[in-house]
Amino acid sequence: MFKKKEKSEKTESPKRPRFKFRSVVSRANAKLPVRFAAVVLASSTLVSALLGIFRDRLLNSYYLDTYPTGIDAYTAAFTIPDFLFFLLTSGALAVSFIPVFNQRLTTGNKKSAWELSSSLLNLMAILTLVASVAIIIFADPLVRYVVGPGLDESGMILAINMMRVIAINPFLFSISTILSSIQQALGRFVFYALAPALYNVGILVGILWFTNGINLFGWQVFEGGIMGVALGVVFGAILQVIVSLVGLFGLGFDYEFKINWKNQGFKSVLKLLPARSLDQGIDYVNTIVTTNLSSRMGAGALRSYQQAYSLSQMPVSLIGVAISTAFFPQLTEELGEGKEAKYQQTFRTALSTIIWITLPVAIVAFFARGYVVSFIKNGGDPLISSVLAALIVSIFANSVFHIASRGFYAHQDTKTPFRVSILSVGLTILLAIIFSIIGCGVDGLGWAQSIGAMLEVIILLRLLQKRSGGKLLNRDFWKNTRRIVFATCVTGCVAYSLAKFFPFMASDDSIFMVFPKFFVITAGSFVTYLLAGYFLDVEQVKPITERIRKSLFKTPKS
Repeated sequence: MFKKKEKSEKTESPKRPRFKFRSVVSRANAKLPVRFAAVVLASSTLVSALLGIFRDRLLNSYYLDTYPTGIDAYTAAFTIPDFLFFLLTSGALAVSFIPVFNQRLTTGNKKSAWELSSSLLNLMAILTLVASVAIIIFADPLVRYVVGPGLDESGMILAINMMRVIAINPFLFSISTILSSIQQALGRFVFYALAPALYNVGILVGILWFTNGINLFGWQVFEGGIMGVALGVVFGAILQVIVSLVGLFGLGFDYEFKINWKNQGFKSVLKLLPARSLDQGIDYVNTIVTTNLSSRMGAGALRSYQQAYSLSQMPVSLIGVAISTAFFPQLTEELGEGKEAKYQQTFRTALSTIIWITLPVAIVAFFARGYVVSFIKNGGDPLISSVLAALIVSIFANSVFHIASRGFYAHQDTKTPFRVSILSVGLTILLAIIFSIIGCGVDGLGWAQSIGAMLEVIILLRLLQKRSGGKLLNRDFWKNTRRIVFATCVTGCVAYSLAKFFPFMASDDSIFMVFPKFFVITAGSFVTYLLAGYFLDVEQVKPITERIRKSLFKTPKS
């Protein structure tokens, strides 16, 4: 027996290393430092934005000139499902959930934190499922009287059918948002960052394949057409849920299929959630109003405004949202530990960084707007360019808004931003109606948005400053900000000169003709900005110039 066992041991083949899915995912989902997290989020947002540009370029080239009624219907169909998602979930959940969730974790109460997560997931799934069913039932009157009264009959019918397909999105988005918020609260951003890109991948699948029809085992289950894009939207939402589930591996999430109404953390979130949800909802009321007004301004006007607004939101997502999202968990942790001075320093760093990056981006986007629009519409589009010019101020204001509002959310104060939103959105809607009546057209909607957004961010920052006793935005902050503004003015002069020297022409109908000119304008402007910042001693430029100096004048090892 002993010899047989020995022989067995000798002849036994060594075990091959196995690919362990959980291990790989856990490594990818490691906790990231704040600055690296901001880079990851900004990079993923950039990838998502590039996919979004490709998506819009395909849609506009297929439909904006040849079928403007169809593309307007597709754009209108999103409005109500997106409104309910923003009202019930979206960023409202993250900023209400993360401070309370982190508070439980810092005190070592993991059981309460996971109970809170499960309860919130189950509650939101129920609410959004009910909302999705309601959209399917009431899609007809919602399109006819709320978001698309200016569409012709064929456009209305198409928008109604598309809205019923997209209606499932609030339910799917609520699940992925809660799962992503858990990862965000724990400082895990890799899979959280992948979700938006996969959503655009789903829509691209709809544009490139579903519009040609769907065949299963020889049976044609879908004939194709622009409705295939709506199916791609749902497919993208499903991909988001899948990647959010994968991101939970290694985090120890203890899910329970119940709502624990007695959990104190859950009660706290429910108290915080209504104000922030209404804040999000009121902001989106403005979108519903602009959709309604632009649908009355002729075929293609609705899509043109939406495209200009989407372009203005890209830098907001790349800069304002990415940086604010990365800094927010740290802000809540510092306040949770009672470190008010450290919180103020972190907030100033985040705000100053956003201002430093956003101002030159906005100024270059203004002077090179013809090129920017040409990326989503081959040959450019004068109407979209004109609206984008009116929205330039909102790029800066909306970017700053994300960190300004999180300054309140870190204090678990969601009511103050809500009250400010009522004022700013009310003014925006009033101005949009007035500008429409006096004949400003689609441009007037853009100017209304910029004025309202700027008013909102000014009020929020003044209230934060007052709350801190004048300590938050100190003298050094304002000194550095003035230098940034001056550097931006110098950059604006260079951007204007380069745009005049390399004007966008109607003959620039290829991305290969557009990109070189755009690159020269952008590169020249940003090199000027860095040089101006260096000579003006702007705080954010110092680390960059130091790295360049070390790279260029690195002493070789002996």
